[in-house]
Amino acid sequence: MARITVVNGPNLNLLGTREPSIYGSESLDDIHTKLCTAAEPEHTVHSVQSNGEGAIIDHLHQAQQAADGVLLNAGAYTHTSYAIRDAIAAINRPTIEIHLSNIHAREPFRTESVIAPVCVGQICGFGWYSYILGLHALLQLLGESSS
Repeated sequence: MARITVVNGPNLNLLGTREPSIYGSESLDDIHTKLCTAAEPEHTVHSVQSNGEGAIIDHLHQAQQAADGVLLNAGAYTHTSYAIRDAIAAINRPTIEIHLSNIHAREPFRTESVIAPVCVGQICGFGWYSYILGLHALLQLLGESSS
């Protein structure tokens, strides 16, 4: 049984109403429900969200003890936070970077990820399904199967 922590960054609490043409109409709760359905009954999914960089780092630190792997949508911190990058490197848990939109097809400042080098992979551009793809990839990496 794999324990997966999902860490969501700034403004993701507004999903469903925030720029639905870019981020879709699914809420963060909707995405969590879909993740749990995809993971159960064999695996557990714990999701958290914070608009603060320090709290995201704290959640990553907690995942070192509480999780086998991490799905991380760091939002805009993807492009700026060396502190989150360092936390990912420090926890020694496979982490997959997730984005709803294709960051490589967006504004130039969104195309570079400072966290990508310490993640095992990046999945972007598939809307809410990016999370499901990330879950399947993480479970495969951990040697687990997903439903």
